[in-house]
Amino acid sequence: MKNMGFGMMRLPQLDENDFSSVDFEQVKKMADVYMENGFNYFDTAYAYHDGASEVALRKAVVERYPRDSFLIADKMPTFLITEESQVEPIFKEQLERCGVDYFDYYMVHNVSSFSEAGWKYVDTFGFCKKMKDEGKIKKLGLSTHANAEFLDNILKEHPEMEFVQLQINYLDWENEGVESRKCVEVAHKYGLPIIVMEPLKGGFLVDIPEEAEKIMKAYNPDEPPISWALRYVAGIDGVFMVLSGASSLEQMEENIGYMNDFKPLNDEEHKIIEDVTEIINSNIAIPCTKCNYCISSCPSNIMIPKLFDLYNNEKIQGLKVGEFTAVGNAYRNYSCLDGVGIASDCTGCEACMKECPQQLDIASLMPEVAKTFETEVYGFTKED
Repeated sequence: MKNMGFGMMRLPQLDENDFSSVDFEQVKKMADVYMENGFNYFDTAYAYHDGASEVALRKAVVERYPRDSFLIADKMPTFLITEESQVEPIFKEQLERCGVDYFDYYMVHNVSSFSEAGWKYVDTFGFCKKMKDEGKIKKLGLSTHANAEFLDNILKEHPEMEFVQLQINYLDWENEGVESRKCVEVAHKYGLPIIVMEPLKGGFLVDIPEEAEKIMKAYNPDEPPISWALRYVAGIDGVFMVLSGASSLEQMEENIGYMNDFKPLNDEEHKIIEDVTEIINSNIAIPCTKCNYCISSCPSNIMIPKLFDLYNNEKIQGLKVGEFTAVGNAYRNYSCLDGVGIASDCTGCEACMKECPQQLDIASLMPEVAKTFETEVYGFTKED
């Protein structure tokens, strides 16, 4: 099995303002060129394109290819579930939308504190295990954007998991919010195969700062940044599938070109990636050096450098406030920990500013952090 999956979260649309207006004819062409090149792993989800992603999979693949020639991965949307009665109807609807009798890979989707109403207080895991026992799921796993400690605890509670899907890319590898490396180590601890999501960090690693791209081009003038990013994650021990979303036939053909003759990065290339990461991180919104001098002086127990790190990673991607992101999800997970302060807890006392070697105006920056992350899309309310 080749190791690039067709991620069906960002499919071509006939109307850019209507997520459900998937261009089915173009998706068929994308599926054809993908299959013709020996790839066969399709990843969809109940919520992608307001349900049209699963339909697109049926129209482009299921209705046009033998069932044993491809693999389907789908997910139970925990973030949409609040009652036990929802779980079985959703699963049945997914089978119908996709036009299949079983899923090859199936995940409890986005297991985190943000979605705990759909997996902690509803027995979603138990239902999925039952579907596996009935043969409607071949391999059962979970996807998560949570940190390593959270992942470890979940896997300890659910030894029935057979694989994990994690956000991994070179920019998040040592990121304190996403903790890609640490999450990979947890997966290794439990002996679980890994599926990579967001290898391009939502497309951010396709268009990197010019200074960073020059270093890559100096080493190999013919290899674009996207290839470096895909090869980086595909070469990580334990990774068996890398999801690469494509929004057009052209992008699909490019992705195939990068992964058809895949070669892991060598030591020199890994060193270049470290330099590129440093350059990207230098183009950040708040120049916090994480010296941690400010923490002990904060009466609200706010881990100021950690929140600034999350904020910087969000701003690097240039995303709009109110748009759901993995970094925002990580902020929400952090906010649920006992005894920690979040940005809106800042009283503006300025005690931390006296300790800051960088002379950052922390009291003015904290409201910006709160404005970015403490929104309704992550479950925050005015009372929070």
